[in-house]
Amino acid sequence: MLRGLARRELSADEVRSMIGDGTHALVGRALRATGEVVDLENAHQRFLDFYEAAPTRLSRLYPAVATTLCSLIGSGARLAICTNKQQAATLAVLDGFNIAKYFEVIVGGDAVPFRKPDPRHLLTALEQLRASPDESVMIGDNENDHAAARAAGAAVILMRYGYLRVPPETLAPDAWLDHFADIPPALDRINRKR
Repeated sequence: MLRGLARRELSADEVRSMIGDGTHALVGRALRATGEVVDLENAHQRFLDFYEAAPTRLSRLYPAVATTLCSLIGSGARLAICTNKQQAATLAVLDGFNIAKYFEVIVGGDAVPFRKPDPRHLLTALEQLRASPDESVMIGDNENDHAAARAAGAAVILMRYGYLRVPPETLAPDAWLDHFADIPPALDRINRKR
C-alpha cells in the first residue's frame, strides 16, 4: 500500500509497533510514520484489497494453536473472537489457517459501533455466544484486551508475545502466558478460583 502511494516501506518492527487497534488505525499510523495522512479512507481500502487477497502470506500460526483450539473444544469450551480487525479480514485469516471451524462467534471491529477497549465489544461477543462474563475468560495480547475484559467483568489471560504497547507491570491479568499450549491449564487454574 505504501509503495503504491510513493511512500517508504516500513520495517517489520515498525509495523509491529502499530498493530492493535484494527487495520484502519494501522493504516493511519503507517501514513503518519511516512509523511502526512492524506486520503486515509482510500489508503485503508487499498490496504484491505492487498490484505484480503492473501491474508496469511506474511503470517503464521503460533505453535500449538490448532491443537490447543481442538483440545479446548474437546473439553467443552465454547470459543468466540472479539477483534478490532475488520470482520471480512478476520474470516479470511481464520479460513486461510483452517481454524474458523473452532469459533462459534466472530465479532470484528466493523461489526459493532464500538471497539475494544470498550467492553461492549466483548459483551456483544459473549451475548451472541450466550455466555456470561463471570464465566468467561478473554485471551488476548494487548492492553485493549485487558481493559475490555476487566470492564466487562471477565477474567483475562495475556500472551507475552503479543502487541503490548504499555509496560507489562501496568496490567494485572489473571495469567501471563508464553505459549498457546499453556492456555488449558491456565483456564483450569482460573476456573478453580471461581
